[in-house]
Amino acid sequence: MSNPLLEGRKGERHLLLGNEAIVRGALEAGVHVVTCYPGTPSSEVPDTFYKMGGNGKRYYMQYSVNEKVAMEVACGAALGGAMALVTMKHVGLNVAADPLFTLSYTGVNAGMVIVVADDPGMHSSQNEQDSRNYAKASKIPMLEPADSQECLSFTKLAYDISERYDTPVIIRLTTRISHSRSLVEVGERVDNGLKEYVKDTQKYVMMPAMAKKKHVIVEERTKALTAWGESEAIDLGVNKIEYNDKKIGIITGGIAYQYAKEALGDKASYLKLGCLYPLPEKLLRDFAAECEKVYVIEELDPYIEDHCRKLGINVIGKEKFTLLGEYSQSMIKKVILGEENSYLKADIDVPARPPVLCAGCPHRGLFYALKKLKVNVSGDIGCYTLGSMAPLGMMDTCICMGASVSALHGMNKADESGSHKRVAVIGDSTFIHSGVTGLINIAYNQSNSVVIVLDNSITGMTGHQQNPTTGLTIKGDPTTAVSLEALAHAVGINRVVVVDPYDLAATEKAIKEELEADEPSVVISRRPCVLLKYVKTKPPVKVNTDKCVSCKMCMKIGCPAISMKEGKAHIDFTLCVGCDVCKQLCKFGAIE
Repeated sequence: MSNPLLEGRKGERHLLLGNEAIVRGALEAGVHVVTCYPGTPSSEVPDTFYKMGGNGKRYYMQYSVNEKVAMEVACGAALGGAMALVTMKHVGLNVAADPLFTLSYTGVNAGMVIVVADDPGMHSSQNEQDSRNYAKASKIPMLEPADSQECLSFTKLAYDISERYDTPVIIRLTTRISHSRSLVEVGERVDNGLKEYVKDTQKYVMMPAMAKKKHVIVEERTKALTAWGESEAIDLGVNKIEYNDKKIGIITGGIAYQYAKEALGDKASYLKLGCLYPLPEKLLRDFAAECEKVYVIEELDPYIEDHCRKLGINVIGKEKFTLLGEYSQSMIKKVILGEENSYLKADIDVPARPPVLCAGCPHRGLFYALKKLKVNVSGDIGCYTLGSMAPLGMMDTCICMGASVSALHGMNKADESGSHKRVAVIGDSTFIHSGVTGLINIAYNQSNSVVIVLDNSITGMTGHQQNPTTGLTIKGDPTTAVSLEALAHAVGINRVVVVDPYDLAATEKAIKEELEADEPSVVISRRPCVLLKYVKTKPPVKVNTDKCVSCKMCMKIGCPAISMKEGKAHIDFTLCVGCDVCKQLCKFGAIE
């Protein structure tokens, strides 16, 4: 079966994820270079580009070391004349903010689109920040699609705006847009050639003298884009008014538009905003003047609401709608109409299913060893964050990518008495992303810090993307692999130890020795992710119920393959991968 994203012909309709429609839109626009650091809910965008052949024949695609690098590579490509796209999740934009703000000044040569996926409800994130604020702060235009069709059309439009107004353009997605499917009518694919690069220090070299002149241009551009939002954007349906009953007016955009339409139907009129920066002025005033009562419905921050109030428009917003989490059609219906949906309820208590490390996960043994040693654990972002969950419960902090290493140093400098045993844990991909600088800081400023790199040979959390430690490119071709041992030595760490986390005794012994050392050290806990296709697992183990005394020691590692049945330990053979960690815990030889 042909891939509709590659082979789909103009006029065909396909059921696409929002993320997939972004890909098709970029292909129709003629994208040349795609960069990213994977982050849910954006991960399917680069992964789809990868699966379709980012081999340089159709386009070049790469997983970058981090979001800042991804942004800068895309920037370089756009300045060099290639249409570029960079993707990340909302917290990734924090990492990429430094080049983002200056790109607003330099502008582009070929079109550049920045796809950012926010995560209301924090399905897989450590915060709920609203990326619309970045558009306003950086003065970069932002479009927000409300379905998969708009994901495609807005992506193409973003490239047009980018080249017409000499600016990067942000496309903001949210989880429900990224991961929902709707019908998309595809258009023609084009193959644009490269634009010629012309040296222009006044445009691209942001020293103060040049930057002052460029700031003037940015402000002029914002005025021009505001006018575009009042005219052409309406003609294109990007910003649109739908008049029904004018007793209730709804100002909204993105997924909130879909919720409002489903909840209220023709009982309300709608101003749907597809251009979130710059926001219109006249359009908002005209719509509000036609409606008796106007609500602003938007997830997260009162971004549109604050703009309306600044314009003197009387709206109802966050005093009725929450600042927290996702919205729904039932919530909107209740707030505005006072009506509640009725639901069928099952007369059973469904047991909670908290997230856990996979059966056979190599991180499990490492965390168990840390628990035995009763250490404070400075944690990081990745699958291993689940080590904070019961029964392991071995993570004290989790802030952002790379923070585990730097925070550990800070904790140890705050109290150098040695009375507290502390370690940092960080994944191999996360370490390369932003942990290396923290380790350099430890070596340079000399704290007795033990940094444990959880090397599972892949970027696990976001779907098994390659990274600079794996020795493979995105295409699966051999490449230079960063040696974690050599890197640690190179930045000034003398003590570097490699352990197999499946060997509980050896892992515990190694960590204990490093905690007792009088200098910084790195422990590399190395075992490939058990879900990798090339990993060969051992036969599952089983419980000899005659030997089992129901001590429940095997339950202390929190393996989902282990449970208690009829008072005895039981191992689910469909889940067990034969890692033997539980076998090492059983003092009675009941696990065979």
